[in-house]
Amino acid sequence: MELGIFDHLDRRDVPLHEHYESRLRLLEKYDAAGFSAYHLAEHHATPLGTAPAPGIFLAAATQRTQRIRLGPCVYCMPLYNPLRLIEEVCMLDQLSRGRFDFGVGRGIVPYEMAYFDLHHLETEEIYLETLEIVLRGLTSEVLDHRGRRYTFRKVPMVLRPFQQPHPPLWYGLGHLAGAAWAATNKVHVITNTTSERARPLFERYREVWQRTHGTAPMPKLGMSRQVIVAPTEAEAEALARPNYAVWYANLTKLWRDFNSIPVNFARDFDEARQRGAAIVGTPGRVREEIERQVAESGCSYFVCRMMFGDMGEAEAGASIDLFAAEVMPSIVKLAPSSAA
Repeated sequence: MELGIFDHLDRRDVPLHEHYESRLRLLEKYDAAGFSAYHLAEHHATPLGTAPAPGIFLAAATQRTQRIRLGPCVYCMPLYNPLRLIEEVCMLDQLSRGRFDFGVGRGIVPYEMAYFDLHHLETEEIYLETLEIVLRGLTSEVLDHRGRRYTFRKVPMVLRPFQQPHPPLWYGLGHLAGAAWAATNKVHVITNTTSERARPLFERYREVWQRTHGTAPMPKLGMSRQVIVAPTEAEAEALARPNYAVWYANLTKLWRDFNSIPVNFARDFDEARQRGAAIVGTPGRVREEIERQVAESGCSYFVCRMMFGDMGEAEAGASIDLFAAEVMPSIVKLAPSSAA
């Protein structure tokens, strides 16, 4: 069982340059602790994400880390010119010497798309055409494409990716159709849904995979949770509760601006813990809850969100160190589920 890190890089009450440097130092800690990958969200015009150009932050991360894989989860593909994105992916894959993970999607917040003069009903079509072009460009010497949105005529692909045929693809999973598409196209997935609801998604993925690819090694089936570890339950909760509130305020800021609210996220810390979205407590309690959710969901990859809200770097660092020392050794010994 491998473990990863997911990061919104949500706004903290510190100068922005300090915010970036603090996150890079934590990335060095994740790397040293043995986390498999770092997945960075892309959001715009919102305090939920201070890395609206994730490739820039990830380029810096390639120079501060040695082993951990790095990638957006996900690029909001409708916002990118396909040719520019091909070049960016190649640069990041080369800078990281093959540690780049290529997360793809259309973006989940309609208000962010609207700020770029895109209607949310058109983003799926743009996303699919952009993905087709980018994958063709990453695997061809010359890019030639004529579609509804884009035309490229015999563009020489001077930059090539380090990984062949291209960096591994990642996708945010939320429904059965997405599971079938991801399995068919050999895409790694991460879901934020409950472990109970995640199980049929992963079962669908495995069903399609076995029918389509047989016994070939399967991509990662990931599940993401906010995780805080402390020596006592009270200390862990005292850290998690107020910072969950700050993170949730950042998460819902754009929605509230337009008199709406996202329904798929727990409204407060208590609801998040009840749903299993927040795993908080002593090392023993956190270890037991992760083991329970892994067994219930059938996931093969567990992703932690260990820095969120207005949490201080020292507070997050202490939680990460305790997790690495007293939780991680047991979790990595778990045998990932290989069948429904």
